[in-house]
Amino acid sequence: MSAEMSQESQYRAGGGRRTRVGILLIWTAAVASGQTLPADPLRFSVATPRPINPAESTTNPSARATQSQNPYLGSVPSKVPGTTIGTTIELSLQGAIERGLRYNLGLVESSQASADVRAGRMRALAALLPQLEARGRQGFDDISYKEIGLKLPPIPGLAGLPPTTGGFGYQDARISLSQSVFNAPLREQYQAQKSAEQASVLNIKDSRDVVALAVGAAYLQVAASAARVETAKAQLASAQELDQQTANRVKSEVSPEIDSLRAQVERQSAGQRLTNAANQFEKDKLTLARITGLAVDQKFALTDSLAYRPLAGVTNETATAEALRSRADLASAAAIVRAAESTLRAQTAQRLPVVSVNADYGAGGANLGNFSQVYSVSGNISVPIYTGGRIRADIEQARADLARKQAEYEDLKGRIAYDVRVAWLDLSASESSVKVAEGNKALAERALIQSQDRFANGVTNYLEVVQAQEAVAASGDNYIESLYSFNVAAISLARAMGGADTKIEQYLGAK
Repeated sequence: MSAEMSQESQYRAGGGRRTRVGILLIWTAAVASGQTLPADPLRFSVATPRPINPAESTTNPSARATQSQNPYLGSVPSKVPGTTIGTTIELSLQGAIERGLRYNLGLVESSQASADVRAGRMRALAALLPQLEARGRQGFDDISYKEIGLKLPPIPGLAGLPPTTGGFGYQDARISLSQSVFNAPLREQYQAQKSAEQASVLNIKDSRDVVALAVGAAYLQVAASAARVETAKAQLASAQELDQQTANRVKSEVSPEIDSLRAQVERQSAGQRLTNAANQFEKDKLTLARITGLAVDQKFALTDSLAYRPLAGVTNETATAEALRSRADLASAAAIVRAAESTLRAQTAQRLPVVSVNADYGAGGANLGNFSQVYSVSGNISVPIYTGGRIRADIEQARADLARKQAEYEDLKGRIAYDVRVAWLDLSASESSVKVAEGNKALAERALIQSQDRFANGVTNYLEVVQAQEAVAASGDNYIESLYSFNVAAISLARAMGGADTKIEQYLGAK
């Protein structure tokens, strides 16, 4: 019976820990894509991602995070300065977040996408500025009189005019200037690109929050795995000691041999739990290294022990108000709405006249010695008369795009309030779970001590000790999971409020 219980407990613990990193990866990717999830990743079920506009896939970090290969779970590996092969570095939570903000692939891609949008804004501005160019020309011509329709009266004494002017050469050098005096579509297009650049800058800030969330969750996972390793070591040491005591009692013919068999099974099960926990711990460290840009072979140790620390000075109402004021993705959505409004005005302005000026000045002649001053100035006005309905179609398309952006903005406001509320509820529930799990852990440890004493005094058999050990293992794992869920809820609240890269360490109470 005890062997079956130990194997079942070992299977549950090992299977849950083997899938924990996979769940963490899916959960982080889904949070980055804008899905609303429970604070505990172990209660997460994969949901259908929200539709993504392909036009936004290069600038919106939430859109890129839904791709099959989530860039926020990758990085550009970089060696830690001053380290050699085999050196173990100390990694704090703040240090891990700083490395993620520097080397995480999602943030790198967001920065490059912002550079592309900035280039678009510069091109739109260039269309409004004067265009000045210089050109020189050396020409050799032979012009046909008939081709240009030139007819001269007959000249007495000549049989007729030659068919062409004959070959001649000339030189011309000029500086030309073109300037748009009034072009409403170009002006509004520039305003649209300017708002799009503001949105891309805010997307970078939002990407920082996503990176901080991913790094914080991975750091918590490593800390939880380290706690499981230590718990497994303590359980193995206790099982080994009891195994030795049981063997001595059997040898002294005080206990039956079945107690020794049970003790050996429990010791081996504890050893296997330690192996599984150590293996999962190393894999979780690799995940954290990938997110923060550490080399795969770089050894590191966590310096922050994350314990239970209730949040103070934060309520659901204040958190919601701060989220609506501070969330970068909401400010980015507002900038996108302004860009869509400018685009609509630009399409409507196509019906207005366009006024421009062209001028050039220079000199020309047969050679440099006899150059003469030449110039030209022209004013141009262009008025659309009939465009086959193209302008109307452009306006309708821009109006539909604006309506969609406005709807997305309003939806995002509601989703932010929803995210804060869900994170707050998860935080409250997990806080209660931590307190209950902590009390159960203390009771299970006391029960184990009493069972060991009863067994040592011959009051009970070893089965009671095995059951008490299983209860201690379950309560210890439950406490670690509850604390992990509470800390994940805290960083989820930090992400929901905005500015997660500065709030996470404060909310987790890293020491």
